[in-house]
Amino acid sequence: MSTPAESPAQVVIVGGGPVGLGLAIDLGQRGVRCVLVERYRSPQPIPKGQNLTQRTLEHFYFWGAEAELRAARTIPRDYGIGGMTSYGTLLSGYRYDWLQRELVRPYYFTDNERLPQYATEAVLRHRLSQLQGVETVYGWSASGIEQDAGGVQVTIAERNSDRCRKLRSDYVVGCDGSRSLVREAAGITQTLTDHDRLMVLLVFRSTGLHKLLERFPNKSFYNVLHPELEGYWKFFGRVDLGSTWFFHAPVPLGTTKDNFDFRRYLYSAVGKEFDVEFEHIGFWDLRVAISDQYSIGRVLIAGDAAHSHPPYGGYGINTGLEDAANLGWKLAAALQGWAGAHLLDSYGEERRPVFVSTARDFIEKAIQNDREFLAKFDPAIDKAAFEAEWLARSSGARSEVNSFEPNYEGSSIVAGQPGAACSAIGSHEFAARAGHHLAPRQLASSRNVFEELGAGFTLLDLGAPSPAVTEIKCAAEASGVPLTLIRDDSTEVRKFYQATLILVRPDQIVAWVSDGDVTDATGIIRRVIGGHP
Repeated sequence: MSTPAESPAQVVIVGGGPVGLGLAIDLGQRGVRCVLVERYRSPQPIPKGQNLTQRTLEHFYFWGAEAELRAARTIPRDYGIGGMTSYGTLLSGYRYDWLQRELVRPYYFTDNERLPQYATEAVLRHRLSQLQGVETVYGWSASGIEQDAGGVQVTIAERNSDRCRKLRSDYVVGCDGSRSLVREAAGITQTLTDHDRLMVLLVFRSTGLHKLLERFPNKSFYNVLHPELEGYWKFFGRVDLGSTWFFHAPVPLGTTKDNFDFRRYLYSAVGKEFDVEFEHIGFWDLRVAISDQYSIGRVLIAGDAAHSHPPYGGYGINTGLEDAANLGWKLAAALQGWAGAHLLDSYGEERRPVFVSTARDFIEKAIQNDREFLAKFDPAIDKAAFEAEWLARSSGARSEVNSFEPNYEGSSIVAGQPGAACSAIGSHEFAARAGHHLAPRQLASSRNVFEELGAGFTLLDLGAPSPAVTEIKCAAEASGVPLTLIRDDSTEVRKFYQATLILVRPDQIVAWVSDGDVTDATGIIRRVIGGHP
């Protein structure tokens, strides 16, 4: 039973996981009429996507959901959320701290957080329910998509019934996971890197494991390197403090729920037996998938629909939420009439190479480095050489956190360095750099600059000549670009950012910096909204 196409929304979002919910909130707060379609009526209790970076929590701050998210945490606030890497087993004695994101905390406005994805989704659902202009359709799935020059028609079907609806919109965004119907219906192809590995995901309860790991206080996740894994991990993560855990690791091809001793596998990873009560056993293939483009016409994709990879390093959910923050303001600008002709194209131009770099330079590289280390060093053969290299790896873990700094230096809509490229490799600095995240800073008003940033573009005037500021303001006004002006004459702030004028995008990325000179204000504004030739 179907109905005629309903009156158009501006955007239909297919998939109501964290990425789809975040995008709906971002658009809803910008006054864009949306419909969010999600097949599950309630979040599914699988504890994936736990590690949320400082950058991701900035998004929650701007989405009005940070406080509620922190209140939903399943591990006490005074308990750490860092990680640990061990050799052989968790209890082998060889270990070092891993993924120390607190090292880059000064470069972000908010602290990082850790909680199960279903708890994150519940917070985002509640925040979305507070917004007018966004319809949520839970318990329905998209079954067909057709686009034409004027828009997109999405057919959705209610699960476990024969009811159908047809939704008409200006754009559709597929946030519907690695098996995205939206991606396939649009004809967007993928490039796959298959590791030919079957992975198991176990969710289990154990108070004994908590007691065993009390010797490593304030750790929330643990990965084990073992020669037989050839660079892949056995990975434990806390769901709460004291009882519930998840574990993923490679298993032989052909493994099922019934033909493998998962309990013994857990014991071998820890180095000791403990109580285990399984709640979930699932499998997935270890592969990296990158869509060859992030949009076709009026159909766009984000999150796992656009890119997926092994859950190494907690990059997945954070990368997807960054997609939402990047796309949200650009879609709003296109619908509100102040976007240049190429602004929406810049979404894929910026986000795709960042994921390619994330997969190549961090995930794949980490697997390869671990594989080479395990093949070359063995404490049973040469203990001194092994321990020297183990110590060196501990130092390298610190530098990796600093070098993961996704940026858009090569984007056509920022005034970056000539010859630069969009990449996940960078460095954390306080100086304002075009294409990079704006660092937080307390202003002379005693408020942080992040508390003053506008929903549109923001111009930071740190003592520039008045005519220069006026030129930028007039150029923005002439193009209909929303612009907030922040003035601060503090010498300390100017030295901190090493700039006098800073133009900040709606996603807190620096678009342009100057020492105070403005030679073509109209051209600057045209460029940052995608109106370049």
